[in-house]
Amino acid sequence: MRERNPQSWLYFFIGLAVLINFSGLFVPLLDPDAGIYATITKNMVQSGDYLNLRFQDKDWLDKPHFPFWVTAAFFKVFGISTWTYKLPGILFALLGAVYTYLFTKQQYNKTTALWATLMLLCSLHFIASNNDVRAEPFLTGMIIAAVYHFSNSLKSFFSWHLVAATAFTAMAMMTKGPFTLVPIGGALAGQLLFKQEWKQLFHPRWLLMLILLTVFISPELYSLWYQFDQHPEKIIFGGTNVSGIRFFLWDSQFGRFFNSGPIKGKGDPFFFLHTLLWAFLPWAILMYVALFKKIKAAFNRIARNQQEWYTLCGTLPALLMFSFSGFQLPYYTNILFPFLAILTAGFVMELNEKGIKRTAILQGVIIGIIVAGIITLYFLYQPAITSVYAFVLLCILLLLIFVVPFFIRTDLLQSVLLRSGLAVLFIGQFLSGLFYPDALQYQSGNHMAYYLNRNLPGLPAASGELYIPVGQFYLDRYIRITPIDTICKKEFVRPSVIFISATELDQLKQTGSAFEIVKEFPEYHITMPNLKFINHATRAKTLKKQYLVKLL
Repeated sequence: MRERNPQSWLYFFIGLAVLINFSGLFVPLLDPDAGIYATITKNMVQSGDYLNLRFQDKDWLDKPHFPFWVTAAFFKVFGISTWTYKLPGILFALLGAVYTYLFTKQQYNKTTALWATLMLLCSLHFIASNNDVRAEPFLTGMIIAAVYHFSNSLKSFFSWHLVAATAFTAMAMMTKGPFTLVPIGGALAGQLLFKQEWKQLFHPRWLLMLILLTVFISPELYSLWYQFDQHPEKIIFGGTNVSGIRFFLWDSQFGRFFNSGPIKGKGDPFFFLHTLLWAFLPWAILMYVALFKKIKAAFNRIARNQQEWYTLCGTLPALLMFSFSGFQLPYYTNILFPFLAILTAGFVMELNEKGIKRTAILQGVIIGIIVAGIITLYFLYQPAITSVYAFVLLCILLLLIFVVPFFIRTDLLQSVLLRSGLAVLFIGQFLSGLFYPDALQYQSGNHMAYYLNRNLPGLPAASGELYIPVGQFYLDRYIRITPIDTICKKEFVRPSVIFISATELDQLKQTGSAFEIVKEFPEYHITMPNLKFINHATRAKTLKKQYLVKLL
């Protein structure tokens, strides 16, 4: 492969991308998922119980333990806060960038490795996931790390690479379940099949790997057995006799795939194909072309021997599994971003002069759409809360998009790639620096908690039907989840403060109970904004009202 010489400024832009990926570190958590995970971890640390996952006074069986254990360690060392919740996930995501570089350098060259790293760091949903931290940032790092170490373990029966690869695989399984074996196993098996290394597929090292994997995931299996399997009387998903181990090994993944488990959805076979068009901006179209070229090369005997196949074979089986699953969410594809970044970087570094000109035109259009879109969004949304730091950085990023060509006159490809990355960093900074900080004024849970902590210390707290995990995380005391009918009874603890909806407030009024409305809060599900909410002129019509009420 022809190698383009990297420039010193490329390291600067990678560093800038890392900085932007940290920009949401102190932005309050978003409901519901981040609020749920943070609250579960908070409960874990405060109770000292690291085996039972509990949320809203109920046993919680949805995700395995590993991210909670890691985050709990950060809580124990640095305290319970927004940034200590987000930091572990961001670090694992950035670990994915490190391994993307190492793997690409090993399989291609240093220049391609640098560009693959930059493409990963400057992909839209990668940045967004480092703001709204869930399980995927952890997986993004673990999966590419496992593939890298497995690729280096093929030279001997036993090595530290085999142990490291198995450890990362185990951590991935203890984060999202056994489906994580699909991209890891697909990458490894596909490489060996395409390279016709048949004997490697049946090498005894895989038996050793299986033994190690069983040992490494045993804490997860024990925790699930302890919380669920030995307590068949517990009501989970509306029924009893629920096995935590079965859920982990089957229902959590394959049950969703076949829509036969307790968690169901409506699948769309094209969901992830069109999701990647925006999630992997600004590289999505280049990525699809790279995928097509790679698949085409698979049918060429000479090309099969000259290229690596880890990335393609790690991507396609997982993407197919996602596409035909009955349960789908946009951020599922994030775990494949290292593979996609490597494929895309490898493709663009081999472009001829004609291909470079076409790429420049394509990416120029995408850059223009992104910049115009964000500027339009800014004036349409009109944030009331504006950070000077964030606004200045946005202006610097916007300036760089336009001035980069003057510094890189001789290399059209590198100029347009850098500008493309800067355009997405522009989006990321807008989200973490302006949009989310302002939109969070419409997320009632955290503001209810802030107000109660500051103005009504010590009073018992309860919540009715309101689903406000973030409020439970930020509140400095325990929240009793209580039906409104119980709250209305005279026997309910008084004085106390309750979080209730407008409907529950009407019920409370009808009982004749003595109370006072402490404060009214606007509410909107800001992780799913629509045009009416984004438009400042119609935003008020989209808001619900929620109340902090003091029972007398």
